Amino acid sequence: GVGGHSYLLEPLWWVGMITMIVGEIANFVAYAFAPAVLVTPLGALSIIVSAVLAHFILNERLHALGVLGCVMCIAGSMVIVIHAPLEQEITSVKEIWHMATQPSFLLYVASVIVLVSVLVFHFSPLWGQSNVLIYTAICSLMGSLSVMSVKALGTSLKLTFEGTNQLAYPETWFFMLVVAICVLTQMNYLNKALDTFNTAVVSPIYYVMFTSLTILASIIMFKDWSGQSLGSITSEICGLIVVLSGTILLHVTKDYERIPQSRSM
Repeated sequence: GVGGHSYLLEPLWWVGMITMIVGEIANFVAYAFAPAVLVTPLGALSIIVSAVLAHFILNERLHALGVLGCVMCIAGSMVIVIHAPLEQEITSVKEIWHMATQPSFLLYVASVIVLVSVLVFHFSPLWGQSNVLIYTAICSLMGSLSVMSVKALGTSLKLTFEGTNQLAYPETWFFMLVVAICVLTQMNYLNKALDTFNTAVVSPIYYVMFTSLTILASIIMFKDWSGQSLGSITSEICGLIVVLSGTILLHVTKDYERIPQSRSM
């Protein structure tokens, strides 16, 4: 909060950083074995764990609305897991490249690039410091492309470890480059958003936008809903809405809890 890098000397900070890295590696592996429609919404479970740990370790009270938010996240996640589509059987990175170059997904990519460019070069200098949607929209749009690339790269590495070398294909390295560019851009503007606005405001907005756009990108690229019944698709959408609502409720409750404490100081 006061600048500097003295936190690098704190063992607890390194424990937290290592734990986060292990979690992100596990998340990376998950995208190689399951559709993004299933993996991305389940990220809400980490919010529940954080809320429960904060209640016992940091003495942050979890009110009735917070408990309701946790229950909603769990219930919505269960609905999504039950009705989630099966992972497609992919045998080569060439198949993923074919999906990534289909006209519908190229249109989505072009739309994201145009929107991000307009937000970065026009809206960000004017209203980035006053409107939380600017930075979070950039993070979410780039995040949807990063997840698609991570899934492609993860699948390629999985096939390589299984004995079918995919590193010889230039498409694998292209996906790796896209992951690096998208993640760096995403983290840059997410840090700007967290540095400018209240975390309790940024987190739910970012989670809702990122999850929605990632699922949309996955539906377009991997055709996750192809072959599913209308009932299953409707159930997944309802489960997603419940998870997103529970996430917002958790963060709103956290925000209300912090206001009296800051005033008393």
